[in-house]
Amino acid sequence: MRIAAVFAICLGMLVSSMISAETAKRSQDQAFTNSQTFINQHPDLRYRHRGLKAYKKARYGEALFNFKLAAKYADKPSQGMIAEMLWKGEGVAVDRAQAYAWIDLAAERNYPSMVISREKMWSMLNETERKQAVVSGKNIYELYSDAVAKPRMDAVLVQTKRNSVPGSRLGFVTTVDITNNDPIALAHDNGMPGYEGEFFYQDKLWEPSEYWKWQDAAWSRPLAGNVEIGPIETNPETRKK
Repeated sequence: MRIAAVFAICLGMLVSSMISAETAKRSQDQAFTNSQTFINQHPDLRYRHRGLKAYKKARYGEALFNFKLAAKYADKPSQGMIAEMLWKGEGVAVDRAQAYAWIDLAAERNYPSMVISREKMWSMLNETERKQAVVSGKNIYELYSDAVAKPRMDAVLVQTKRNSVPGSRLGFVTTVDITNNDPIALAHDNGMPGYEGEFFYQDKLWEPSEYWKWQDAAWSRPLAGNVEIGPIETNPETRKK
């Protein structure tokens, strides 16, 4: 299984390990967290989603641009995808030292898939590349490590929730409309799509500490199969920017 195949699981994996065993609750959580309404309000997921869409269409320059935006908000899967693209020369010249620096960053939280990929890449670097990777890593960590990237995401979560919570100051939360034609949504009594506010604003989706626990629980699970770092591919299509 290549890195891209692992990280392209993206949203469904993030949901599956955190939702309850109850079928109805699982269905609601998955429908909402896969909805464009939710994704658009979380820049880590929004830019990752855009990057994956572009990547699947071989628009590698666009994909790399969006993955780097997601990486600024501490999105480890996007950081892993940047490593994959640098390793293979997709949308950018092959740079194995830079690729390792990015996968090392992606493995910062010790997610199994990232750690396996990091160790595999390291084993394939020569001594010169290893020295270059150490230098590159310092610059990348200054901009994208959890120490600086998580606070960016935390600020977005807090501000977005503060600006969008409906209802009164007495704690009543009304129904939140889904305005972007999401195909799956809960329904209002009048038949219009929407989600109950208490469901929409559950802590794991908006409170920074709970949000990171939610992500960690999903990505910390060992994955079936092995992550493979194949030889550098020379397909000219992968060199387009």
